[in-house]
Amino acid sequence: MDQAQSNQFAHVAPKNYLLDRAYDEMFAGENQLHDHYEPLLEHFNGLSTEELRRRKQSADVSFLNQGITFTVYGRDEGTEKIFPYDLLPRIITSAEWATVERGLTQRITALNLFLKDIYNEGRILDDGVVPRDVVYSCKHFRRQMIGLQVPRNVYIAICGTDLIRMEDGEFVVLEDNLRVPSGVSYMLTNRRVMKRIFPQLFRSYNVRPIEQYTQLLLGTLRSLAPEGRPEPNIVLLSPGVFNSAYYEHAYLARQMGIELVEGRDLVTHDNVIYMRTTSGLRRVDVIYRRVDDDFIDPLAFRGDSILGVAGLFNAYRAGNVTLANAFGTGVADDKALYAYVPDIIKYYLSEEPVLQNVKTYLLTDKKSRQHVLQNLDKLVVKAVGESGGYGMLIGPHSTKAEREEFSAKIEADPRNYIAQPTISFSRAPCLIGDELTPRHVDLRPYILYGDKVSIVPGGLTRVALKEGSLVVNSSQGGGSKDTWVLS
Repeated sequence: MDQAQSNQFAHVAPKNYLLDRAYDEMFAGENQLHDHYEPLLEHFNGLSTEELRRRKQSADVSFLNQGITFTVYGRDEGTEKIFPYDLLPRIITSAEWATVERGLTQRITALNLFLKDIYNEGRILDDGVVPRDVVYSCKHFRRQMIGLQVPRNVYIAICGTDLIRMEDGEFVVLEDNLRVPSGVSYMLTNRRVMKRIFPQLFRSYNVRPIEQYTQLLLGTLRSLAPEGRPEPNIVLLSPGVFNSAYYEHAYLARQMGIELVEGRDLVTHDNVIYMRTTSGLRRVDVIYRRVDDDFIDPLAFRGDSILGVAGLFNAYRAGNVTLANAFGTGVADDKALYAYVPDIIKYYLSEEPVLQNVKTYLLTDKKSRQHVLQNLDKLVVKAVGESGGYGMLIGPHSTKAEREEFSAKIEADPRNYIAQPTISFSRAPCLIGDELTPRHVDLRPYILYGDKVSIVPGGLTRVALKEGSLVVNSSQGGGSKDTWVLS
């Protein structure tokens, strides 16, 4: 190993490695490592540049062979890309994870109680804790769900909550993804690839396992089956091969040993859902759906949808089939309602939130709106119902024309936008070329809620691969890395 290579992964931050106010996952300062990263750096110090390139190539080939791609929309050079993957894992200590796990359990419990309440008694609305108009004006609120009994009162069975780490190292919630959260297949595949290309390093760290996720998911879906169906038939409903997350749909169905279906494979008869098979119709009891509410039943929602199943909502209302997640859960991950989640936790659980929210400006409030419009160059503005990094303005990185465009949008429809401070969230070291370079990261753990709350230790660490970028979404050119939670 040459001198340049040994300096590259020294126990002090490399010369051009940016350390500023943002929390760095590896370095506590210019001349100081976080203790749990020392073995990692020592291991990488023992590898030549050629060996690192070889292992990176091995990882790329593995992703290619498994067909692990994602879609970048709006790019001229084509949409299907191999999922970018960074070789350096992100490491989280056992104590840090214990806090995250407690906070996520608290959050999904409170949000389930909130959804049950707003679609039934409406106590939280009567008591003025959450304004009625915020709920009823949400485009994901489903009036068809009012008064409907949901199996086990579980509205959110599968959740992917996005966390960021603040300058002081504290994890906070950036947003909740409660409709059809994606990315868990990348988490599982990242781990499998990492164990194969760095077996010694992985063993030496005593990393907590995540491979049990698909069996926990299967158990969660089973627990939600309609009464009297002890051996439920479970299917995964996908929009089809042209969906950007189709690889994940196929992967999860295969891992759980359940059928992957599209709307055309299912039929409704006497308010019961059946799957077409070569040996005739077979009843379906539980649907893990990866199709949005709007498109899932043309009789109940969008009449022009060809992705769903006509009559599915009536079968659901009759209690003959369970959906995960339930219809109407999107109201609880509306970015305007996000501002009220700390109050929701206090209301239903009489507890202080374990994980805090990011400060959020609701633009329906005139004073907040004026403040935001005067400070667009300093803030992040988000459309309340969008995901994947779309419908966003990052003020410090925006042009005057973009700010003017967003200003007009906000004035025209203030309910559709929220604003937050531009946060310098944590960075983790990445191998960009042959250099150790910091990039902003978030963390999406996956929470399952059935008979009990289950969270596999870790999640998908998403990386803003473009230098200076704060956008980690794969659809916007982000990548990922394996997340190691220590025992």
